[in-house]
Amino acid sequence: MEPRHRPAQAMGALPAGELEQLRKDLARAVARVCPSRLADRRDDLVQTAMMRVMELQRRDPDRSRLSSAYLYRVAYTALVDELRNVSRRREVDLSEVESLPEQPVASSDPEKAAGGAQIAQAVRDCLRKLVQDRRLAVTLYLQGHSVPEAARLLGWDDKRTENLIYRGLSALRLCLATKGFEP
Repeated sequence: MEPRHRPAQAMGALPAGELEQLRKDLARAVARVCPSRLADRRDDLVQTAMMRVMELQRRDPDRSRLSSAYLYRVAYTALVDELRNVSRRREVDLSEVESLPEQPVASSDPEKAAGGAQIAQAVRDCLRKLVQDRRLAVTLYLQGHSVPEAARLLGWDDKRTENLIYRGLSALRLCLATKGFEP
């Protein structure tokens, strides 16, 4: 039986000890350039930088010594690319997307306020029962986002988002009806 992967030396890569040292050096370089708000992505950035260096080693196996300035530059460009991807995706924390206000807007009528609180609780309960993709799409829609805005925030195409919203709203109405709330 033939091995699935060729040994690192056969591919013109660095020996295992040098590879580990390279990873440590790149981790230090990434730590220097990475802002604290992206601390959770540092391992990904190190991995991206490692792949770039390994590609260089594959293309130019004679280049045996990688300077610390070069490693810093690789870490920096990996960070810049990640920042561009984050801004392009306009990522939103899911906890922000899934949350609806716990309390409805205060009303001068206590009976109306109590009824509003009951409806809000019923909506939250019904939303929790939806499949996650529908719940995310419907929550954004209920927060006032249009279908294209919700699609962009979630990284989905418009048609998928539209289907999830309308099917989710239908399921939401049905759930609310079983709880005794109808329009």
